[in-house]
Amino acid sequence: MPVRYKTCLLIDDNYIDNFVTRKILESGKFAEDIVVHQSPTDAIEALRDGSVKPDVIFLDIRMPQMTGFEFLLEFETIEWEGKEKVKIFMLSSSLDPTDMSNSLNNKYVAQFVHKPLTHEALEELCT
Repeated sequence: MPVRYKTCLLIDDNYIDNFVTRKILESGKFAEDIVVHQSPTDAIEALRDGSVKPDVIFLDIRMPQMTGFEFLLEFETIEWEGKEKVKIFMLSSSLDPTDMSNSLNNKYVAQFVHKPLTHEALEELCT
């Protein structure tokens, strides 16, 4: 199975969730490079300075420094060539229907995915 994306950015404040998600992404040959940030503000800085230019982003919603929705507002202010092609998947354990609705109504969000990420869910994202 060929690698689907060049660079995947994973943003989640929970170390264990990042570990599990990264393993699923690696074993599913999802991306050549998987960049993990536990801090959404660090991820924003990496996007601003150009040190990471992802094709796809997995973004948690509930984080202490900045929510996933606040991240999306900051993301909108960053300019780089190819940004419009970036797929963002909200990866959350939230059962709040408002979170799902707000995610899917955001122009940058491709899909809402429930944690934990599974091989089956990853395959669905790639079809």
